[in-house]
Amino acid sequence: MTTARPRRSRRASAESQAVRYRVSVLDTNAHLFAVSMELPRPLSRQVLSLPVWIPGSYLVREFSQHLQHLSASQDGRAVALTQLDKHRWQVRADPEQALVLHYEVYAFDASVRTAFLDSTRGFFNPTSLCLRAEGHESAPHDIELGAERLPTDWQVATALTPLRTDDTGFGGYRAADYDELADSPFELGPFWSADFEACGVPHRFVVSGAGGWFDGERLVEDTRRICEEQIRLWHGDGHPPFDRYLFMLHASGDGYGGLEHRQSTALICARTDLPALVTESSTTANGAAATNARPSEGYTTLLGLISHEYFHTWNVKRLRPAEFHRYDYDQENYTELLWFFEGFTSYYDDLVLRRAGLIDDANYLRLLTKTLNQVLQTPGRHVQSVAQASYDAWVKYYRMGENTANATVSYYTKGSLVALCLDLSLRAEGHTNLDEVMRALWQRTGGGPMRETDLAQVLKRLGRRSFTDELARWVHGTEDLPVPELLQKHGIQIHHDPAPLAQLLGLRVDETQGLLVKQVLRGGAGEAAGLAAGDEWLGIELPAARRGASPEAWRVRKLDEVRQLRGRRQRVIALVSRDRRLLRCPIEWPAPSQTLRLSVGDAPRLTAWLSG
Repeated sequence: MTTARPRRSRRASAESQAVRYRVSVLDTNAHLFAVSMELPRPLSRQVLSLPVWIPGSYLVREFSQHLQHLSASQDGRAVALTQLDKHRWQVRADPEQALVLHYEVYAFDASVRTAFLDSTRGFFNPTSLCLRAEGHESAPHDIELGAERLPTDWQVATALTPLRTDDTGFGGYRAADYDELADSPFELGPFWSADFEACGVPHRFVVSGAGGWFDGERLVEDTRRICEEQIRLWHGDGHPPFDRYLFMLHASGDGYGGLEHRQSTALICARTDLPALVTESSTTANGAAATNARPSEGYTTLLGLISHEYFHTWNVKRLRPAEFHRYDYDQENYTELLWFFEGFTSYYDDLVLRRAGLIDDANYLRLLTKTLNQVLQTPGRHVQSVAQASYDAWVKYYRMGENTANATVSYYTKGSLVALCLDLSLRAEGHTNLDEVMRALWQRTGGGPMRETDLAQVLKRLGRRSFTDELARWVHGTEDLPVPELLQKHGIQIHHDPAPLAQLLGLRVDETQGLLVKQVLRGGAGEAAGLAAGDEWLGIELPAARRGASPEAWRVRKLDEVRQLRGRRQRVIALVSRDRRLLRCPIEWPAPSQTLRLSVGDAPRLTAWLSG
């Protein structure tokens, strides 16, 4: 008679195969994290690597530059490491013994992309701290946060599943594989926190860096309205593809940005953009508390950022380019579809604010006007298509310089206008709208990888005609989009206002400390005059205003001073400093140009579109 061997539980098997990390704070003043990594069953020639980029931010950032003091051991004995290239190392290991690595990571980048640590706060994306064990990416990955040498008021927030944690969040967490670990940032420190539900799904919002005047209740309520609007947009009364969600917001002296993840997002805003608690003096004309006062421009921008990153939970983290089916962390991952995933998300971020009742029609049109003028004032829109701009994001959009506006176009802004044009075209023809297209794409792909052909086929089926010509011209061409004509069909009036002086001269300038030329736009009067990026515009020379008078020369520090001093003279000479040389650049004053402004024309028709 034989006795069956007891079966190991799935949990025990996962525990034995899991790649394990331990992250602790080594020195807040030196901005150093200490990391240990244990690989239970290494390969005989085990390769370890640190990603060179983080999904959602399309630039090779070389995270390994901040890794130091890497060592390896087995059974307490040192094992030799061989560096293969800028971000990979190889160990000749005994596959029967656990491989243990120790190293440190310097963390002092306050963005959402990498890692940060000082005496007030810690933050990291695992792509900056956690080496990837090649050949073990599909195994569970456990990470433990140590609380040694930290103040007692520090806490931990992450979207990962907790294994063994204390009341402050320090302890162990599990990721199903390396991809989930890489997609789960951590916030550490004394942060404000609140829980809420959106369509029955638990959400959490943590805010670091805020003062006591911060109105967390309003932020949470407004965020809840955004979340519920988006869940209904994608699923109606159905359930979203996640069972919990975490917002992590850091309020800084002057910052802005966000990075999306599958079940969380990391955000940065200026501290002054947070909503403030209503004081006794903050009342309306009839004496009521101003709790529902119109949001400030900064707070509206923050709500738009929250809306944008939350929309990415569907559009790019799940519904995503086919090229992103599995990320390659070792090099650039190219796609021509960022105009769809970033651009369409940019279209919906402010539209959702309007539908959720957080902004009114006039405020929405103000935001749309800004986007439209940004595109129309970019000469690069006639140089590169928005599909090409998507592919070149790695070398153009994320490496902005003085010639960026002349060489490319933003797939965020023009992509959002492509979405606008498709939505308004579909609505004008009366068969469908972009909301239905997005839901149909989700169903067609199973909330997974897609290609442009998927969009084209859904548009054809729901719109009852082919949109191949529009996609060719709007996405793969460089002609201007028919935005004004389509807007007028939906109750919007188009106004033409005099262009600001910088636009008139074809310049982008900085006036914080004198008058500094930042960019010279292609085909403008500034380029014709010989102005260049980096020039310090010191003054102007003017011909005599009338017969018998003397020529004039004036010091200037603002562009408006140039306009005032010019009077009606058609030619001025800009006196600039370039590389410490003084140059004279003659400017022939250009003919007046215009900028667009949108306003409500037919309110019922406009509401039919904006209300969804």
